[in-house]
Amino acid sequence: MEKSHAHPPEKSRSFAGRRSSDSPGADESNNAADPGSAKSTGEIEGRETVDVTSLGIDVGKINLNQVCQEIDTFVNGMCKDNPSTLDLPDSAEVFLGLVEGLVGKYDSGDSMKLGNADGEDVEFFNALESLSKLTNALGKYPSHSTEMTAALNRASCAQQRAMTFLEEEFRALLEHSKVPDTDRAKKINSKSSFKQHDSHESDRCVLPESNGSGSAEEVYPGYSPGAVTSMGRIAHAMISSGYKSECSQMYGVARRSALKESLTKLGFEGISIDDLQRMPWESLEGEVNTWIRVVQKSAAVHFPGERKLFDAVYANYPDMWNELFGTLSQSVGIRFLDFAGAVAMTKRSPEKLFKFIDMYETIRDNLPRISSHFEPSESAEDLKKETSSTLYRIGEVIVSIFSELENSIKSDVGKQPVPSGTVHPLTRYTINYLGYACEYWNTLDQVFKEHEKLQEKESDSKPVDSVDHDVGLPSPFLKQIAAVMEHLDSNLNAKSNMYRDPSLRYIFLMNNGRYILQKMKGVSQVYQMMGELWGRKRSSELRQYHKSYQRETWGKVLGCLSHEGLQVSGKVNKPALKERFKTFNTMFDDIHRSQSTWVVSDTQLQSELRISVSSVVVPAYRSFLGRFGQYLDSGRQTEKYIKYQPDDIQTSIDELFDGNPNSMGRRR
Repeated sequence: MEKSHAHPPEKSRSFAGRRSSDSPGADESNNAADPGSAKSTGEIEGRETVDVTSLGIDVGKINLNQVCQEIDTFVNGMCKDNPSTLDLPDSAEVFLGLVEGLVGKYDSGDSMKLGNADGEDVEFFNALESLSKLTNALGKYPSHSTEMTAALNRASCAQQRAMTFLEEEFRALLEHSKVPDTDRAKKINSKSSFKQHDSHESDRCVLPESNGSGSAEEVYPGYSPGAVTSMGRIAHAMISSGYKSECSQMYGVARRSALKESLTKLGFEGISIDDLQRMPWESLEGEVNTWIRVVQKSAAVHFPGERKLFDAVYANYPDMWNELFGTLSQSVGIRFLDFAGAVAMTKRSPEKLFKFIDMYETIRDNLPRISSHFEPSESAEDLKKETSSTLYRIGEVIVSIFSELENSIKSDVGKQPVPSGTVHPLTRYTINYLGYACEYWNTLDQVFKEHEKLQEKESDSKPVDSVDHDVGLPSPFLKQIAAVMEHLDSNLNAKSNMYRDPSLRYIFLMNNGRYILQKMKGVSQVYQMMGELWGRKRSSELRQYHKSYQRETWGKVLGCLSHEGLQVSGKVNKPALKERFKTFNTMFDDIHRSQSTWVVSDTQLQSELRISVSSVVVPAYRSFLGRFGQYLDSGRQTEKYIKYQPDDIQTSIDELFDGNPNSMGRRR
């Protein structure tokens, strides 16, 4: 039979429409062997149709691995020797027939499936690798002989059919993890030859809600080890056969879609800057919480999971990572940063501080983790630059919020003093605000350090007076705390002047000063850095307020108990004595009536005040009563002027600063 020259078909970059709608085991276009027959036959153009058994080989006893080795030996010889001296071995026809049969059987899914038997899969992929080598070798000398040209034509057709099958198998495996329910999983499994370990449940591992555990990293993206192994073998077979672009396109599209779907399920959807600007803070705060959760999970679960999957599937092709995910990482990272930048453009106020700190920490701690999964590239470098820029913008927002806090303290000029001299709401708000802020000490110190670097250094800048320099230079954030407290002290001093009663003014200053000192002691890091000098100064101020209170309140009372002026020529002046008792009773009643309504909320300070008052007043009254009480006539006169016994005075003092207007001392 006259031989005719044939050329290998061009490799199509699209697999659409390649498969025949007829039986998957037979394809007229590529003369594949009938997978159901007991023997494989092949027609090489220019040669008679050869029955494999005519070569003297029992099909049932053919060792596929041995045939592959013979093909590999022939290919190696073509590479080393002059191909004109080499003849196509008979084993080539046997090999092509066997490969066509294997592809047909796997493609039909009736008798062989990927994942059913690992040994069969290994033989199948080894055969495809030998087929790729043979096709490439024959393709270098397409016109050497009609026999080799025909073999190339047949090998190319077999390879194309194999790649068509692998492409569909690869797509089915990739899309399998995206199936949200069991029914759809079964539907895909009916199309895929990948074997399920459990026919009643989806093989997909559902990613649990974030609970801080590391278990999520193990299940994302949800493929079983068998599926990953099959995908790795398919990817290697396709790439080594020259189908790298098709393989990477399928994988990239599927995984990018899966990642975006995962982010959407977590609640992260694009919101325009205009919508963010109009959104109430309560709603925006919820969006920020979602954003934080998504970024954290992406850094801890999604991108590491994608990296692990890629490393398993493309173990021999690590350079493809940036090609597949470089753009994706940049686009996802930029989406995260765009959201943060848009929030930073909203109206600033002190109550937003902690969300901005959370956002700052989220970007600082997680975006580099996402970038770390990528090799150095232009897109990775762009993401790093954008991350630094966004951190700077949010840091400046944080600094400006503290400036807003200072301004709000300075502008708080109430016209009425707080009742009972208690702790002012501004004091509670400011000190608690600083206390919460100090929980982010390291982050805020970092923010203010970066801010200082960008500011011009003033040569005449002075250190904060309240800082103990024995502990070294204050941190930038400590300076900010000291500045806020200085504004608060000035404001409280101004507010104390609104009290008409000087005694109540000092109670107000003691209440607020004590509250500040105790709260700052509770923040050990701040108290230690502020230093003992700061603590001693605060305590000294409190003692001074205490002394001033005693002088203003009890100085005149103690004056009534003085012995001076009660004796004339060695005799007690009874009218003067009666007036002294009467004045004392009136003054003590007035003090008790008013100061029992005052409030000292700190129990220790309250106790200290009562003890200090009683330690002075009770002994003085007992001495005065013991010395002069006998000069008053017993009966009604005594009861009229001596209203209190020393124990009654003590009881009344113990009722001071309770905020109870109904408190009254026992009367005789």
